[in-house]
Amino acid sequence: MSQLTLGIIGGGQLGSMLAIAANNLKISTVVFCDDINAPAQNFSNKFIYGQYDDKSKIDDFINKVDVITYEFENIPYKTLNEINRIKPVLPKPSVNRIIQHRIAEKDFINILNIRTTRYASIEKKSDLNSMGDLLPGLLKTVTLGYDGKGQYPIKSLEDINSLNIEYSDGYILEKLVKLKKEISIIITRFNNQKYEIYEPIENIHEDQILKHSKIPAEISDKILNQSKLWATQIAEELKYVGTLCVEFFIDRNDNLYVNEIAPRVHNSGHLTINAYNVSQFENHIRAVCQLEQIPLKKNSNAKMINIIGDQITIYRNKELAQNEFFFDYLKKEIKNKRKMGHLTILTD
Repeated sequence: MSQLTLGIIGGGQLGSMLAIAANNLKISTVVFCDDINAPAQNFSNKFIYGQYDDKSKIDDFINKVDVITYEFENIPYKTLNEINRIKPVLPKPSVNRIIQHRIAEKDFINILNIRTTRYASIEKKSDLNSMGDLLPGLLKTVTLGYDGKGQYPIKSLEDINSLNIEYSDGYILEKLVKLKKEISIIITRFNNQKYEIYEPIENIHEDQILKHSKIPAEISDKILNQSKLWATQIAEELKYVGTLCVEFFIDRNDNLYVNEIAPRVHNSGHLTINAYNVSQFENHIRAVCQLEQIPLKKNSNAKMINIIGDQITIYRNKELAQNEFFFDYLKKEIKNKRKMGHLTILTD
């Protein structure tokens, strides 16, 4: 097996599970993160703490690894691009540059003739006053933001006056769809037309945070095939290498919309660890490290529960059934709305 050393930028739970998958493949890992308490240091071979613009720390990181990947998309493009000049970064930084910006992301999707909800750029308060046809809608920061952060529901024009935001930061207003269901597609692209695609995952959110995921999704064959096709088209157009998630809305008329692209492994794909022969994390490692592509095989249907905040204390003392698999992210501080772990249950 390869003696590669993989660098992982970001030290949260996704970085942790990438490190575990890499180590299972006899690949050493070095995690670089701006959080001194990053939980991935519990699972990696080496850990480097530093800011993402600290050149000396970045140089130290680069010198210790052969190839680099990342666990979340909000790493500065400049940092990724500079690293990529010395050591390969996968997925490539240009992918991140598009997806870091919500308007650029939506424009990219629409150019492929793939449906999204209607949207508009908002640069000043007066822009909203002429956007009545996009209401009810969701106002989002164009960069950063996750798990509902930087997002403001607007039901009517009257709601605008209650917003206390700095418009110059840049926002996008997205029209809400009459939602029937949310699904995601996890796809790993190895090279041109070489993919492994997991079946659609059905997701339920609470307070804009993913709470439950399950396979199989209760969807029509039309939606199943269309979601896989669109995810494949997106991955191919990006010339993506690694695991990618495409999140979808399904409206009450059974129309499919792309909500967001996540250029990384994804929370909804945690159940692949126990439900498939190769998890989304292992496939990501295999793709970015140019290892063998193994055909996917689903071993079981499954559902996953995100463990949020102080719920973790219950699960840490819970006696597990034979079909239950608990993963504690080992985060030092319990916070409200913070993802602390997950439980996967194999259902048949």
